[in-house]
Amino acid sequence: MTLADATLDAPTAAAADARAATPVVSVIIPAKNAAAYIGETIASALAQDGVAEVIVVDDGSTDDTITIVHAIRDPRLRLISNDASGVSAARNFGARNARGDWLMFLDADDRLRPDAVTTLLAAAKAAPRAVLVYGDYNTIDSAGRSIGRRDLLKGRLKPSGQVLERLAGGNFIVNGGIMLVRADAFRTTGGFDISLRYCEDWHCWCRLAATGEFAYVPELLLDYRLHTANTMNAAVRTPQDFFPAVARVFGDELILGKLPSGAAARLRRAAEIHLVTYAATQAVRFGRHRDALAYLGMVGRRSLKAVPRSAIKIALSYFGI
Repeated sequence: MTLADATLDAPTAAAADARAATPVVSVIIPAKNAAAYIGETIASALAQDGVAEVIVVDDGSTDDTITIVHAIRDPRLRLISNDASGVSAARNFGARNARGDWLMFLDADDRLRPDAVTTLLAAAKAAPRAVLVYGDYNTIDSAGRSIGRRDLLKGRLKPSGQVLERLAGGNFIVNGGIMLVRADAFRTTGGFDISLRYCEDWHCWCRLAATGEFAYVPELLLDYRLHTANTMNAAVRTPQDFFPAVARVFGDELILGKLPSGAAARLRRAAEIHLVTYAATQAVRFGRHRDALAYLGMVGRRSLKAVPRSAIKIALSYFGI
């Protein structure tokens, strides 16, 4: 049984009492051999107003990650161990131990921008029915220098309200560090599916979207770091790596039960096109231009009408957009 098929454990009575006393946001940071960046990541989270706790879930680090975390003196910082069970299990474990009303899943090499949490909490207050509020991100290099150009897209609005149909057709949230999710909704929907290697976040967001509204705030809230370790992983991904998640999303009864009648086949094709296009943009980024053209052909075999839009996205990726 996967964690996405069952409700995550609710907090203990002691945790519930603590949650009432210290509500608001729990930041969960899964970490494995993250010594190069974990200090900066934690500092960016502790600098946020509204953060009740920062939970680092060590996932079997063999470098100085644990030593660095122990050296940070802040009563809001907690370190727990997940015994190398994987990033999804680490996030779920952190959620089970969290005391906040809202959860943020921050990667151990990324960096929150000032006032990111305050901005999201304001959006949540303005949208009381939302189970998830989210913003956007830009990219930085290993030294923390800005390299992305997503600020050029600041005027682009993403969906709010009932977003499941749109989200099932392609993940527009991407990174857990740009969002807050209601802790009770996350636990009720089962958290991250540990059987998925890629796109487990998209599946999780879809399950959440099947239970309530989302709210978008058009602000850049996160610096997403590109460095040797994560770029090496991204460089070799193919569309086939992502297709198990498509099968999971469109085999999930909670999601299917909330989609419009007869829409699943159309949305599944849209999701495949979205992921193939993403794979093509990554291929361009790493100089695999022949692969990118092959992936564009895969888009064409699914929908000729989708080719121009995918081609534009692939071209923009060359310029870091």
